[in-house]
Amino acid sequence: MSIIKIADISHVRFTAPDLRRMEEFLVQFGLTPTLWPDGALYARGAGAAPFLHATALGEPGFAALGLRAESLADLEALARAESASIEELDAPGAGKVVRLRDPDGHLVEVVAGQTPASPYPLQAENPRNSAAAHPRVHKAVQLRPGPATVVRLGHCVLEVSDFRRAEAWYKSRFGFITSDEIEAVPGTAIGAFMRCDRGDTPTDHHTLFLLQSPRGPGFQHAAFEVAGLDDLMCGHAHLKTAGRQAAWGVGRHILGSQVFDYWKDPWGHEVEHWTDGDLFVAADGSNTKTLRDVLDVQWGPAHPMLARIEGGRS
Repeated sequence: MSIIKIADISHVRFTAPDLRRMEEFLVQFGLTPTLWPDGALYARGAGAAPFLHATALGEPGFAALGLRAESLADLEALARAESASIEELDAPGAGKVVRLRDPDGHLVEVVAGQTPASPYPLQAENPRNSAAAHPRVHKAVQLRPGPATVVRLGHCVLEVSDFRRAEAWYKSRFGFITSDEIEAVPGTAIGAFMRCDRGDTPTDHHTLFLLQSPRGPGFQHAAFEVAGLDDLMCGHAHLKTAGRQAAWGVGRHILGSQVFDYWKDPWGHEVEHWTDGDLFVAADGSNTKTLRDVLDVQWGPAHPMLARIEGGRS
């Protein structure tokens, strides 16, 4: 039994030495940044979350993972169990926050009571003609060039020093359910894609992926849901034209099924656009998969690391 069951991921925080450069990148990535009175840069998407991405001035680095509690009552229960204080959240949307450290020292900010932002209107996707059906007639597809439309933050991937220890910490506090456990070799788990426990309410295949890494603890990437496939591809073209550094994609994942497109911010932090991911309920259970399933694709380029791993085995 966990202390609480979180509702979703909330935000990710970074530090960077040049907020103007970060702002330029975030706009090209499809977020809307705002400079907060404390000097930090907060960026929202088109959804109701008051912010998804935050950057404070400092040396380049990952600063915190944000999770959203279902209620202030849940936040109070977490604070009692952890002997932690509940603080005012000085950020867009305000609300309350409990700050914890996971076993590897990652800062975890659990928020509740935020005032939602007014969502931006989303343009409906064009009907798609296929060999089986032709729903679009008398109308051409005409796409608007420009950044992708980031709607929400979907998940974060953290590298950890001891997977089982980190898994126990996150599950016992936040109620995560394993969707797919990852084995390096049969019987040796090194990570897991974990989803929120929302009962019978469908939720993303994973909100948090923990991966035991030989590099030690750190941030791997954060993934932002965009409006749809055409939107993702327009965003890809826009970032490419802007001269931004591509990391991986475009392709379709095996685990989670998302169509993905990874990029790097000016300091090398990976951020992903994704669309069309799997949704599961609590009763859908868990699976065991391989590292190849993580790095390979249903279509598109496999992760560059896959070739290095398989080359080392030959």
